[in-house]
Formats: sequence, C-alpha cells, structure tokens
Amino acid sequence: MLGGINNTLFFTSFAGFAVMGLFIILLKWAFSRGSSLVEKPKKIGDEDEYGLLKVVASPSNFIEGEMLRLKLDEHGIKATLTQTKSGPKVLVFEKEISVAQAILRS
Repeated sequence: MLGGINNTLFFTSFAGFAVMGLFIILLKWAFSRGSSLVEKPKKIGDEDEYGLLKVVASPSNFIEGEMLRLKLDEHGIKATLTQTKSGPKVLVFEKEISVAQAILRS
C-alpha cells in the first residue's frame, strides 16, 4: 500500500508487462536465425566447387577413400573425403597435390 491507496491493480499491470517482456525475449530467441542446433542438409557439389581443395584420388567407394585419406593423414597431409556428383573424391590443398599423389602411388 503506497500512500494509503490500494495498489493491487497498479502492481498487477506491471506483472503483465513483465510476463509479456519474457514472452518477447523467449520468442526472439526461439525464432532467431543462424544459431540453430539442427544440422542443415548437406549439399552435394561438383569437383570444382570446393574452393582451395583439389581432387587427388577418385576411389570407387567410401571404404577405399577412407583408407586413402588415412594414408595421407599418416604422412601429415590434410585430406578430405567427400561425396561429389561424380562419386566419392579425396581432396587436398593445391600446394600438396604432388606430394599426395607420390604418397598414394607408393
């Protein structure tokens, strides 16, 4: 009671504003973009759509590709195995192509 007046309606209206503010914050968080916990579906591209990575091997399946990738990894070459429109490919950086090809031939 402030100043001898019953302020129940006054405090109730502020509680309503507080609840609405909480709803606004919750909905802004729930519908915000860019911070989703759900993984986006992967896009399969052509061999030339991987930026600085270039194709060093074209295995017939993912098991063979993973074996090639691990062989390169043992020799310190960073390699990526990915699915392209023309099948699985092992990709490395352009400056390491000659070294990677020599390792895979041995």
